[in-house]
Amino acid sequence: MFAAGARQRTSGYRGRFAPSPTGCLHRGNLSTALLSWLAARLAGGELLLRFDDLDTPRNRAGAEASICRDLRWLGLDWDGPIRRQSEHRGTYATVLSWLRRSGWLYPCRCSRRLLADISAPHGATPVYPGTCRNRALGWAAAAGRLPSWRLRLPPGLIRWQDRFAGDGCVDGPAVVGDVVLRRADGFLAYHLATVVDELSLGITEVVRGADLRSATAAQVALMGVLAAEPPLYAHVPLCCDAAGRRLSKRDGSAGLAALRARGWDAAQVIGDLAAGVGLVPAGSRLSSRELLQQLTAEQLERTLTAAQT
Repeated sequence: MFAAGARQRTSGYRGRFAPSPTGCLHRGNLSTALLSWLAARLAGGELLLRFDDLDTPRNRAGAEASICRDLRWLGLDWDGPIRRQSEHRGTYATVLSWLRRSGWLYPCRCSRRLLADISAPHGATPVYPGTCRNRALGWAAAAGRLPSWRLRLPPGLIRWQDRFAGDGCVDGPAVVGDVVLRRADGFLAYHLATVVDELSLGITEVVRGADLRSATAAQVALMGVLAAEPPLYAHVPLCCDAAGRRLSKRDGSAGLAALRARGWDAAQVIGDLAAGVGLVPAGSRLSSRELLQQLTAEQLERTLTAAQT
């Protein structure tokens, strides 16, 4: 199913930066973009730009163009054409159909309220208890509502390699559970689209924020169901504000527009981002190319690993 992607992996390093076009890039996004670019260029490989734009109600007009402008202004180029998930719905639907025909999916009619009530005692990241797993439920709409489609997760341990944050190993049923691959509103779920993209594009390493490490087990499990090898993962430190809170797109002051308004140029931004993860001393000013020239892949790995211990 993913033979072309598997062949692509054998030709060398291939990474990706995959923002959602829901607003301007904040400092955390910019840091991840810089580190993704450095990892790809230090490996002599490719970096693809992908827009995760399937959740159309959250997309904002002009966000894609703004993100591209910011990346170019910082000197963070990419290889090949831009990939938009919205242009590949047919591919995701084909994989979803195969999973359903092969018995890997089942319909779930649990409401969000029911799941919240069931999950309340179990903490912030509850595991689906399998309520609908063995029920004889139909796939069609009932009472005006479609079911969500869940992956019938096989038992066993899920393992993956993480270049910076330490390799992962979790018990699938206990920690991950039967994740949703198609939502009840008809939208394809993040895990499905992400997995299909990583495999079909031949991504060899996924550089992304440490907040997404919790999503890795579910994605690796789905790759196993699809009989595909996962890429290497490289979860990088998060950017936080002075109070230790993770920056998000809601924090508009963290974007490039605010920094430009304060008189910052690209060299100052690159220096600040690189200093934030310990690659250069605080107050450094340098271009992305100058930073690349003074680093090695070993230095990058050593610094980012140390930043998370």
